[in-house]
Amino acid sequence: MLIQKEFSKHAFEYDNFNIIQQLAAKALVRDITNQPKRILEIGSGSGQVVKYITWDFDLYTAVDFSASMCEIHPKRKNLNIMCYDFDSDKFIKKMQNEYFDIIISSSSLQWSKNLPKLLEHLSKITKTFYAVLFTSNTFKSIQNITKISSPILCQEDIKSAFLNNFECEFDILTYKLEFENKKELFAYIKKSGVASNTKALDFKNAKKLYKEYKVNYLEFELIFVKAISKS
Repeated sequence: MLIQKEFSKHAFEYDNFNIIQQLAAKALVRDITNQPKRILEIGSGSGQVVKYITWDFDLYTAVDFSASMCEIHPKRKNLNIMCYDFDSDKFIKKMQNEYFDIIISSSSLQWSKNLPKLLEHLSKITKTFYAVLFTSNTFKSIQNITKISSPILCQEDIKSAFLNNFECEFDILTYKLEFENKKELFAYIKKSGVASNTKALDFKNAKKLYKEYKVNYLEFELIFVKAISKS
């Protein structure tokens, strides 16, 4: 799987490039005020969420499909790391008899191959779901130049998937991340994890992008979701 290979390939330098993901994770945890004891994290990556959780918990289950990410994830008392593809039937079956005070997910669910199906199952094992996802408006200027559409879900599809099974509050935030030069900017695109699963540019389009991309920043759009299950 292309996405899994990309995340695994850059796992050990990931924390040097996932600046926006870390900001999102910090904001997500800051909104959790009741200190839940049983937590499921979907798409835990290198552990950027759990490091912001300051309270004691009875069980924290961190799920990620990259073995390299699971390997470098922080270890902690009562923390269980599971290497699963969260879209897989194997994962869904593993979770079906569990129950969590909250499910959280930061900068991961936008890669789901079937978000409505996944959320339908997750709505049965929790009452509360907090998430932040990148939307298809991330790297919009690059898309305008290359004419290659984003593989990330659009804002409307994300909202629709959640609203099928949850009562929701949505907040849309945009960020601009500035760079000193094009070399740093394009290195970020490659290694940050935000662009994983994008269609590979051929030489002609890559050259066109490098020539025509005039600004010194990248744009990001994130949707924050606070959801209560209808189940």
